[in-house]
Amino acid sequence: MTKTDSYVTATTLKKRTAYWLERVAPFNRRQSLRPGHSALLVIDMQRYFVDPSGAAFLPSAQAILANVQRLIRVFRRERRPVIYTQHVHRADGLDAGILSDWWDDLIIEGTRDSEIDPAIAPRQSDKVVVKHRYSAFYGTDLETVLRVREIKDVVICGVMTNLCCESTARDAFYRDYRTFFLADATGTQSEEMHAASLLNLAYGFAVVTTTDAVISRYR
Repeated sequence: MTKTDSYVTATTLKKRTAYWLERVAPFNRRQSLRPGHSALLVIDMQRYFVDPSGAAFLPSAQAILANVQRLIRVFRRERRPVIYTQHVHRADGLDAGILSDWWDDLIIEGTRDSEIDPAIAPRQSDKVVVKHRYSAFYGTDLETVLRVREIKDVVICGVMTNLCCESTARDAFYRDYRTFFLADATGTQSEEMHAASLLNLAYGFAVVTTTDAVISRYR
């Protein structure tokens, strides 16, 4: 992976979020989350990205961790689905395809790096979607799970903003799910990448919003 930019910390997150929201405001939709038909998607919050000792540690993942924890607590309290994704590959690369042309250090299944960070560990009742591509919908049963639970609105948090989070948001839009994308609970390698994804998503795919705004819908 390319050099990671420490573009945001837990201390500066609120201020940077205000700036990002200002940039996307001309394009952002005014849709209200429907709590009774919502699910939280926690994308790839694995040790690989979140743990400072992980092979591809993202400082932004640490910056957003507290907000992801808050979201999980609220969705569990309201008995709304919390769905995790876990991106992994076989050690022999059989399931990697052309992803291996982009990334030399794939997340290998069964390794410590592949585990979801213990600070937000799934419960037995939570769904974990194991995936091999950026989108959480590609080659998985995620859409079936959402249809069975009569989900209409999905809230997306996690990493990386411009790869797995954005790809999942776009695929959700194609399937007619209203998508709420959290500017302050997603992270990636640089502010340039993060801000670009927020702008593109607001322009045509998702409501770009904040953790506080989502949580306020459950009070």
